[in-house]
Amino acid sequence: MSERLLLGGLQSVASALRYDPTRVIEVWLDRRRRDGRLQRLRQTLAAAGAPVHESDARALDRMLPDFPHQGVVIAYKGLPPRGDNDLERHLDGLAGDPFVLVLDQVQDPHNLGACLRSADAAGVDAVIVPRDRSAGLTAVVHRVSAGAAESVAFFQVTNLARCLRGLRDRGIWLYGAADEAAVPVYQVALSGPMGLVIGAEGKGLRRLTREHCDQLVAIPMAGHVESLNVSVATGVLLFEARRQQSALNPEAG
Repeated sequence: MSERLLLGGLQSVASALRYDPTRVIEVWLDRRRRDGRLQRLRQTLAAAGAPVHESDARALDRMLPDFPHQGVVIAYKGLPPRGDNDLERHLDGLAGDPFVLVLDQVQDPHNLGACLRSADAAGVDAVIVPRDRSAGLTAVVHRVSAGAAESVAFFQVTNLARCLRGLRDRGIWLYGAADEAAVPVYQVALSGPMGLVIGAEGKGLRRLTREHCDQLVAIPMAGHVESLNVSVATGVLLFEARRQQSALNPEAG
């Protein structure tokens, strides 16, 4: 079942309209704001056909107390969850080598949103999370992802270990991120059908998840801190893979 989400901010709302304006249920606008971007967005929202309510900044602040709404809030029908069978069909339909991101029990929606944004920018074909003990596509994830929650194929699987076995059976080589791994990621050839597997901040990869990875890699740390935030580490790993893929195939980069 689709979830009703409250989204705010010019970029998030514009992205929602770009992907599917028919899912906009209701709109609230700050009547006092007259800047050009909001006025253009106002016209696009009116064309979408959803009811538009004139409001004020305080009312919008109450609707989205922890997020800068920039004068616009919409009620938006989220996508229904996609699971194991949807993932199989999605992978079957890919034309080139799959490039997937697996997040093992990342529960902070801000981290998930940031990971989705990086995944979109790096050209990831699918983001996979376990259904339990992981953040889903909440309103916070949508807002932080700046539209990537709509553009990136996102799947919640019942059993992550079984899913990883299925990916390997397809010939997808799985690289797990682990701080204590002996091999730096910059010494590994990240090419062909591949997946990056990244654990939750603090806990890292679970034992069973590690055992289903083909190789563990580390991001070398040159300073005093021992590790990176999970979303930052995800960005580093994704773009190292993207850099290597582009070097092998400049036309695709």
